[in-house]
Amino acid sequence: MTPVERAANIKAVVFDVDGVLTDGALWYGPGGEAIKRFDVKDGHAIVLARLTSLPVAILTARNSPIVDVRARELKIATVFQGRIHKGPAFLELAEQLGLQPQQLAYMGDDVNDLPAMARAGLSGCPANAVPEVLEAVHFVSTRNGGHGAVREFIELILKATGRWDAALEHARG
Repeated sequence: MTPVERAANIKAVVFDVDGVLTDGALWYGPGGEAIKRFDVKDGHAIVLARLTSLPVAILTARNSPIVDVRARELKIATVFQGRIHKGPAFLELAEQLGLQPQQLAYMGDDVNDLPAMARAGLSGCPANAVPEVLEAVHFVSTRNGGHGAVREFIELILKATGRWDAALEHARG
C-alpha cells in the first residue's frame, strides 16, 4: 500500500515529542528546567486535525512540564509521558482511544519509536530521523522535526481521509 492508501484508513494520529514536535534540542534554563522549541505551523495543523475530528495524541519517553503546557494549548487530551517502552504504550493508547492500532498513525524519529511504528497503520518520520527509522517507515517528510514535519504528516492524512477541504474552511473562518 502507498502512504496515501494507508492514510485513508487513519482515525487518529500519535506524535513523539523530541525530534518530531520539536527540533530535538534541549535547552536548560537557570533553574535546570528544560526548554523546548515548537513550530507554529505544526501546532496549527494539530488544531486543524482536531477541528476536523481527527484526534491527536502524544507518546514520549521523557517527562516534561512544557509538553503538558503545549498539549493544553493545542487541546490534545491524550498525553502519555515517561513511556520508555513505546510498543506496549502505543497499544494502551489505541485502547484508550477505542481504536485498533492499525487505525492510528505514528510519527517518530529514533529507534525507540520503532515498536510503535511497527504497530501503526501508517508510520512516518521527519527528514532528519535516524537511518533505522528512515528505512522502516511508510512516509518520510521532506521537513525536519520541529520544522513542519508534523504539518506535512497531518496534511497527508487530512487529504487522504477527505478532511482537507473542511480544514481549509475552518482556517478561513
